Amino acid sequence: MASKIAIAVLVLVVALGAFVATRPDHFRIERNALVGAPPATVFSLINDLHRFDTWNPFRSEPAPGVTKTFDGPNEGPGASFAYAGGENGDGRMTIVESQPGERVVLKLEFFKPFEATNQATFTLTPENGGTRVSWAMEGKNTLMGKAMSLVVNMDTMLGKEFERGLSNMDTVARGVTPAPSASAQSDAATPAPAL
Repeated sequence: MASKIAIAVLVLVVALGAFVATRPDHFRIERNALVGAPPATVFSLINDLHRFDTWNPFRSEPAPGVTKTFDGPNEGPGASFAYAGGENGDGRMTIVESQPGERVVLKLEFFKPFEATNQATFTLTPENGGTRVSWAMEGKNTLMGKAMSLVVNMDTMLGKEFERGLSNMDTVARGVTPAPSASAQSDAATPAPAL
Protein backbone atom coordinates (compact mmCIF):
# COMPACT_ATOMS: atom_id res chain seq x y z
CA MET A 1 0.00 0.00 0.00
CA ALA A 2 2.79 2.44 0.93
CA SER A 3 4.53 1.75 -2.38
CA LYS A 4 1.32 2.59 -4.32
CA ILE A 5 1.02 5.90 -2.45
CA ALA A 6 4.70 6.66 -3.11
CA ILE A 7 4.24 5.91 -6.82
CA ALA A 8 1.10 8.09 -6.96
CA VAL A 9 2.94 10.97 -5.25
CA LEU A 10 5.90 10.55 -7.62
CA VAL A 11 3.57 10.61 -10.65
CA LEU A 12 1.90 13.79 -9.33
CA VAL A 13 5.28 15.48 -8.72
CA VAL A 14 6.50 14.56 -12.22
CA ALA A 15 3.23 15.77 -13.78
CA LEU A 16 3.40 19.05 -11.85
CA GLY A 17 7.05 19.50 -12.84
CA ALA A 18 6.19 18.88 -16.48
CA PHE A 19 3.33 21.39 -16.31
CA VAL A 20 5.52 24.03 -14.62
CA ALA A 21 8.13 23.53 -17.37
CA THR A 22 5.51 24.46 -20.01
CA ARG A 23 5.01 27.94 -18.51
CA PRO A 24 6.45 30.86 -20.56
CA ASP A 25 10.23 31.33 -20.44
CA HIS A 26 9.94 35.13 -20.55
CA PHE A 27 7.74 37.58 -18.67
CA ARG A 28 6.82 41.21 -19.24
CA ILE A 29 4.81 43.49 -16.97
CA GLU A 30 3.87 46.98 -18.16
CA ARG A 31 1.72 49.85 -16.97
CA ASN A 32 1.44 53.45 -18.17
CA ALA A 33 -0.08 56.67 -16.91
CA LEU A 34 -0.26 60.34 -17.78
CA VAL A 35 1.99 62.40 -15.50
CA GLY A 36 1.14 66.10 -15.23
CA ALA A 37 4.64 67.42 -15.87
CA PRO A 38 6.90 67.88 -18.91
CA PRO A 39 9.24 65.05 -19.97
CA ALA A 40 12.34 66.83 -18.60
CA THR A 41 10.83 66.90 -15.11
CA VAL A 42 9.73 63.26 -15.22
CA PHE A 43 13.07 62.20 -16.69
CA SER A 44 14.95 63.81 -13.80
CA LEU A 45 12.93 61.74 -11.29
CA ILE A 46 13.94 58.49 -13.00
CA ASN A 47 17.44 59.25 -14.28
CA ASP A 48 18.76 60.39 -10.87
CA LEU A 49 18.63 57.37 -8.55
CA HIS A 50 18.93 59.70 -5.54
CA ARG A 51 15.46 61.04 -6.52
CA PHE A 52 14.03 57.66 -7.52
CA ASP A 53 12.85 56.90 -3.97
CA THR A 54 10.70 60.05 -3.88
CA TRP A 55 8.10 58.09 -5.90
CA ASN A 56 9.29 54.45 -5.89
CA PRO A 57 6.48 52.17 -4.58
CA PHE A 58 9.05 49.60 -3.40
CA ARG A 59 11.02 52.02 -1.23
CA SER A 60 11.52 51.01 2.35
CA GLU A 61 11.80 53.36 5.26
CA PRO A 62 15.20 53.47 6.95
CA ALA A 63 15.36 50.72 9.55
CA PRO A 64 18.07 49.14 11.67
CA GLY A 65 20.16 46.80 9.57
CA VAL A 66 19.00 48.21 6.21
CA THR A 67 21.73 49.66 4.03
CA LYS A 68 21.39 51.75 0.89
CA THR A 69 24.41 52.71 -1.17
CA PHE A 70 24.90 54.71 -4.35
CA ASP A 71 27.78 54.12 -6.74
CA GLY A 72 28.99 55.64 -9.97
CA PRO A 73 27.83 59.01 -11.33
CA ASN A 74 24.90 60.85 -9.73
CA GLU A 75 22.70 60.16 -12.75
CA GLY A 76 22.60 58.50 -16.14
CA PRO A 77 24.42 55.39 -17.37
CA GLY A 78 26.56 53.80 -14.68
CA ALA A 79 24.59 55.27 -11.77
CA SER A 80 23.84 52.45 -9.36
CA PHE A 81 21.78 51.95 -6.20
CA ALA A 82 22.12 48.90 -3.94
CA TYR A 83 19.98 47.89 -0.98
CA ALA A 84 20.35 45.13 1.59
CA GLY A 85 18.76 43.89 4.78
CA GLY A 86 15.17 45.05 4.31
CA GLU A 87 11.95 43.18 3.73
CA ASN A 88 12.50 43.56 -0.04
CA GLY A 89 15.72 41.51 0.20
CA ASP A 90 19.04 42.44 -1.35
CA GLY A 91 19.52 43.86 -4.81
CA ARG A 92 20.93 46.51 -7.08
CA MET A 93 19.70 48.61 -9.96
CA THR A 94 21.97 50.25 -12.48
CA ILE A 95 21.10 52.67 -15.26
CA VAL A 96 22.35 51.18 -18.53
CA GLU A 97 20.72 53.56 -21.02
CA SER A 98 19.51 57.12 -20.73
CA GLN A 99 18.00 59.31 -23.45
CA PRO A 100 17.08 62.74 -22.01
CA GLY A 101 13.34 63.30 -21.87
CA GLU A 102 12.61 60.01 -23.66
CA ARG A 103 13.83 56.81 -22.07
CA VAL A 104 15.70 55.25 -19.13
CA VAL A 105 16.67 51.56 -18.99
CA LEU A 106 17.77 49.90 -15.75
CA LYS A 107 19.40 46.56 -15.06
CA LEU A 108 17.71 45.05 -11.99
CA GLU A 109 19.69 42.48 -10.02
CA PHE A 110 18.01 40.61 -7.19
CA PHE A 111 20.22 38.61 -4.83
CA LYS A 112 17.88 37.71 -1.94
CA PRO A 113 15.44 36.13 -1.34
CA PHE A 114 15.69 34.85 -4.96
CA GLU A 115 18.33 35.49 -7.59
CA ALA A 116 17.21 37.10 -10.84
CA THR A 117 18.30 39.69 -13.36
CA ASN A 118 15.62 41.70 -15.12
CA GLN A 119 15.32 44.92 -17.08
CA ALA A 120 13.09 47.91 -16.37
CA THR A 121 12.36 50.41 -19.13
CA PHE A 122 10.73 53.81 -18.67
CA THR A 123 9.50 55.37 -21.90
CA LEU A 124 8.38 59.02 -21.87
CA THR A 125 6.11 60.52 -24.52
CA PRO A 126 4.79 64.12 -24.47
CA GLU A 127 0.98 64.13 -24.24
CA ASN A 128 -1.60 66.84 -23.50
CA GLY A 129 0.89 69.14 -21.79
CA GLY A 130 2.19 66.28 -19.63
CA THR A 131 4.06 63.04 -20.16
CA ARG A 132 2.77 59.55 -20.89
CA VAL A 133 5.06 57.29 -18.84
CA SER A 134 5.31 53.61 -19.66
CA TRP A 135 7.00 51.44 -17.00
CA ALA A 136 7.88 47.93 -18.16
CA MET A 137 9.81 45.14 -16.49
CA GLU A 138 10.85 41.99 -18.29
CA GLY A 139 13.15 39.07 -17.86
CA LYS A 140 13.69 35.36 -17.93
CA ASN A 141 11.08 33.32 -16.10
CA THR A 142 13.11 31.02 -13.85
CA LEU A 143 11.80 27.67 -12.65
CA MET A 144 10.87 29.34 -9.34
CA GLY A 145 9.05 32.09 -11.23
CA LYS A 146 7.19 29.55 -13.34
CA ALA A 147 6.13 27.64 -10.21
CA MET A 148 5.04 30.85 -8.46
CA SER A 149 2.95 31.82 -11.49
CA LEU A 150 0.69 28.84 -10.73
CA VAL A 151 -0.48 30.44 -7.48
CA VAL A 152 0.32 34.16 -7.85
CA ASN A 153 -0.52 36.38 -10.81
CA MET A 154 2.69 38.42 -10.97
CA ASP A 155 1.27 40.79 -13.60
CA THR A 156 -1.59 41.71 -11.27
CA MET A 157 0.55 41.87 -8.13
CA LEU A 158 3.46 43.88 -9.56
CA GLY A 159 1.17 45.80 -11.92
CA LYS A 160 -0.63 47.30 -8.91
CA GLU A 161 2.73 48.44 -7.53
CA PHE A 162 3.68 49.98 -10.89
CA GLU A 163 0.34 51.83 -10.94
CA ARG A 164 0.98 53.10 -7.41
CA GLY A 165 4.49 54.19 -8.39
CA LEU A 166 3.23 56.06 -11.45
CA SER A 167 0.61 57.79 -9.29
CA ASN A 168 3.35 58.73 -6.79
CA MET A 169 5.48 60.01 -9.68
CA ASP A 170 2.62 62.21 -10.87
CA THR A 171 2.21 63.71 -7.38
CA VAL A 172 5.94 64.37 -7.00
CA ALA A 173 6.36 65.67 -10.55
CA ARG A 174 3.52 68.17 -10.20
CA GLY A 175 5.20 69.70 -7.15
CA VAL A 176 8.78 69.49 -8.34
CA THR A 177 10.81 71.96 -10.31
CA PRO A 178 13.98 69.94 -10.78
CA ALA A 179 17.37 71.50 -10.35
CA PRO A 180 18.99 71.53 -13.77
CA SER A 181 20.97 68.32 -14.12
CA ALA A 182 23.71 67.73 -16.65
CA SER A 183 21.36 65.70 -18.84
CA ALA A 184 18.48 68.20 -18.51
CA GLN A 185 20.82 71.06 -19.42
CA SER A 186 22.03 69.04 -22.41
CA ASP A 187 18.40 68.41 -23.41
CA ALA A 188 17.52 72.12 -23.10
CA ALA A 189 20.60 73.15 -25.07
CA THR A 190 19.67 70.91 -28.01
CA PRO A 191 17.02 72.48 -30.26
CA ALA A 192 14.02 70.30 -31.07
CA PRO A 193 14.09 68.86 -34.59
CA ALA A 194 11.80 70.48 -37.14
CA LEU A 195 8.71 68.42 -37.92
